Amino acid sequence: MHSNNSDRGSTGGNFDAWLAKMPPAYFALVMATGILAVACSIVNVPTLPRLLAGVNVTAYAVLWALTILRFARHPKAFLADFSSHQRGPGFFTTVAATSVVGTHLVVLEQAWQPARILWGLAFVLWLLLTYAIFTALTIKEEKPSLADGLNGGWLTAVVATQSLVVLGCVSKIDIGGNQELVALALTSLWLAGGMLYIWMIALIFYRYTFLKFSPSDLSPPYWINMGAMAISTLAGALLVKAAPSSPLLTSLLPFLKGFTLLYWATATWWIPMLLVLGTWRHVARRVPLVYDPLYWGLVFPLGMYATATYRLSEVLEAPLLEHATTAFVAMALVAWSLTMYGLLGAVARGLAKHAKGDGRRAKADSTS
Repeated sequence: MHSNNSDRGSTGGNFDAWLAKMPPAYFALVMATGILAVACSIVNVPTLPRLLAGVNVTAYAVLWALTILRFARHPKAFLADFSSHQRGPGFFTTVAATSVVGTHLVVLEQAWQPARILWGLAFVLWLLLTYAIFTALTIKEEKPSLADGLNGGWLTAVVATQSLVVLGCVSKIDIGGNQELVALALTSLWLAGGMLYIWMIALIFYRYTFLKFSPSDLSPPYWINMGAMAISTLAGALLVKAAPSSPLLTSLLPFLKGFTLLYWATATWWIPMLLVLGTWRHVARRVPLVYDPLYWGLVFPLGMYATATYRLSEVLEAPLLEHATTAFVAMALVAWSLTMYGLLGAVARGLAKHAKGDGRRAKADSTS
């Protein structure tokens, strides 16, 4: 009797320990998988988009179940993350993930109503998280230094904001039947997201160039430097595409096109820089390339850049840009496959470790 309880406690204890430390940013897996499904559909990859979408809806449901379970079993650890400079911004991935699921539901299945419901959920999450997290970080008495507290993951706040614009445009949300109010709301969110990026990237660039920077500091979420601008480009392109049906957007058309191109140019500028820094980290400084859930924050920007570039080429009538789409879809597929392989390997190793531990205990019990 005692042995059986011990076995359950050991296995459950290991899972419970992992659950207590589960990164809030794990929803980046959904962001990455969902945008890759959309990108693959754009370049007409057969079968794969719906397969990825199926995986994504399952992952979304599982991650919400784990998040709710974590809150129920470890409320102190869960709530402490809101005031953590390192982990708090990761909660914004729930907003972006919700929006991405809604987006691929429309693009692949024309499921308009579920997508609009998800937009409402994403907006409520965005509103609560924006003011809860930034208030908690502001009034916190003990704060880390800029070097310890700031990373590219902060830009998920930008991604979350722009994801509302993307889903709002794709699902054609309705606010009291007033389409001009919708256009104003989405344009305001788009500009607010751009302003958030300016505030944050200035600090991140300062962190890069004026403070000590070691290989361990270059975590995968720094790819959100590019991804935040890529999704801003996609949101801008969708606003431009919607302009013919809105007097407000029509009056702002040159401004919308100019800023959208600015966002795309900024995203493009970041790509070589991030590749060079990644080479420095893994080749020159020999940091091993091992699975980390934060690597989903690298996959998402690649898929988003491909999608954004394609939509930009449409609204600017610049077919040359379309050639970049296929290349970045291919890179995103490779990155997604490697990261998923790492995730499955980590799960398999965890299960094998549990099985080995249970086997040792069973053997010890049989000889006692």
